[in-house]
Amino acid sequence: MTVEVSVPDLPESVTDATVVAWRKREGETVKRDEALVDLETDKVVLEVPSPVDGVVEKIHQAEGEVVNAGQLLAVLKELDVDSAKNDGTNKAVPLESSPAIGDRVITASAKKMIIENQLNSDDILGSGKSARVLKEDVLAFIENKKVDKNNASIDVEEKQKETHLLPPDDVLGDRVEKRVPMTRLRARVAERLLEAQQNAAILTTFNEVNMQPIMDLRNKYKDLFLKKHGVKLGFMSFFVKASIEALKRFPAVNASIDGNDIVYHGFFDIGVAIAAPRGLVVPVLRNADQMSLADIERNISEYVDKAKNNQLGIDDITGGTFSLTNGGVFGSMMSTPIINPPQSGILGMHKIQPRAVVEDGEIVARPMMYLALSYDHRIIDGAEAVQFLVAIKDVLEEPARMVMGV
Repeated sequence: MTVEVSVPDLPESVTDATVVAWRKREGETVKRDEALVDLETDKVVLEVPSPVDGVVEKIHQAEGEVVNAGQLLAVLKELDVDSAKNDGTNKAVPLESSPAIGDRVITASAKKMIIENQLNSDDILGSGKSARVLKEDVLAFIENKKVDKNNASIDVEEKQKETHLLPPDDVLGDRVEKRVPMTRLRARVAERLLEAQQNAAILTTFNEVNMQPIMDLRNKYKDLFLKKHGVKLGFMSFFVKASIEALKRFPAVNASIDGNDIVYHGFFDIGVAIAAPRGLVVPVLRNADQMSLADIERNISEYVDKAKNNQLGIDDITGGTFSLTNGGVFGSMMSTPIINPPQSGILGMHKIQPRAVVEDGEIVARPMMYLALSYDHRIIDGAEAVQFLVAIKDVLEEPARMVMGV
């Protein structure tokens, strides 16, 4: 029995998707609910699971193809797991899906390529289970033949590792280049950032904060915090809380423009910028004012894991009334962050660096951090922006203010 796998319904406002990577190839087995293929939209990466235990009989959309909801992706040959012989992994491969040449097992797609390119199957090493020859093995063999034929004088594999450039056809002597299309996510980020610069009057104001009180508080309670809440106490939760205190005092920074109207939000959905493998994402801490420090740290940690594994959902990254970005984790000393539309402000955090400061007429070394607030000058006046940043500085330098609400 064959089963068709189609593109699932896409998130609202998303019209199509790109086939990013097939987790399984033709002739390979797949378990029910196991990820079969990754589809990338301009917002998130979607995993399409297999609806049955089966074998990939035919892939209809190659990697890089643009697809729409309901479009056929692949056809699976369903397996009768109960009656099939298995090796403890509940997998079985129909003979017609894995044809053999001589005594070797070769997938259908690999056999087709071997015949088309007039290759000797005995020369190709199989990387699949039980040395099964896969399509990738044939492709690798063909590419290696091209390199040998051209008498390449460089070690292609090492050169690729050094330059992160693929494939061998793009390697020309010691000067290498690679042209690849932007991921849909990165293209969308680029579009939104350009939109922000074109449609908003962005201005940035700076200040610095003495991080010693926060560092002392964190060092004093971090072990107890971890033991009680099961999550590490970082700096981001303090900045989220300090930002919320400042947003309450200056509601324009938490507002947005909709046509000729200013929309003042009576809630605090804080976006936290995360550098994901496919591009920058800004998942949102909804109702962050109702969260404890532990809740904030736990949610951020979960978002980081999701971002690394391309598992962020559309609901995770939409909305938000204000954002934070921490370039300090990469060593940035100073930057001018770009607001995330339709938001009107974003706080940039930077590297904590010991610097000489004057306290009570004495020069002392303190762990200092530069803060940057980029804001939309159309609805936020300069005086408001400066006072907003000072409010954050005051709360961080006197953490008791967060408890006292002053």
